[in-house]
Amino acid sequence: MNPGEGFLSRFVTRERVRTGLHASSKKRLIEEVADLLSSYSGDLDRDTVYQILNQRERLGSTGIGEGFAIPHGRINGIDQPIICAILLDQGLDFDSIDDQPVRCIVGLLVPADANQTHLQILSRLAKAFSQPEIRERIMACHDDDTFFRAVNDLD
Repeated sequence: MNPGEGFLSRFVTRERVRTGLHASSKKRLIEEVADLLSSYSGDLDRDTVYQILNQRERLGSTGIGEGFAIPHGRINGIDQPIICAILLDQGLDFDSIDDQPVRCIVGLLVPADANQTHLQILSRLAKAFSQPEIRERIMACHDDDTFFRAVNDLD
């Protein structure tokens, strides 16, 4: 897979983007991410997706700082990456590296054997979220459509 213009946007659909979501805990948030990642593919079991994301989270928080987290994992049964995005109604403790609550969560699943693609996507997301103007634009979104466009414009 060659990254180019619109690399990330190929893996995000409007149906997997939510704003204004409330999560009472990190566990509940990971469940929401698993729901979104698995709900639009008949081949993915929600509980399996949750277990993969939760196992990765146990290795160390995927909260990258500045209010952003990228829970991710590799899974058998898919042939291309799947991305979802959630913008919470308020910050949530996520054990982030900067100890700040998260509001924007981008969930990622990649095929089990797609190591290079996995790293490319994580790198692009981290680079995008390190830019203050991108963070501000994302945090200013108030509806799913605007948020979807902002996520699609990340690269």
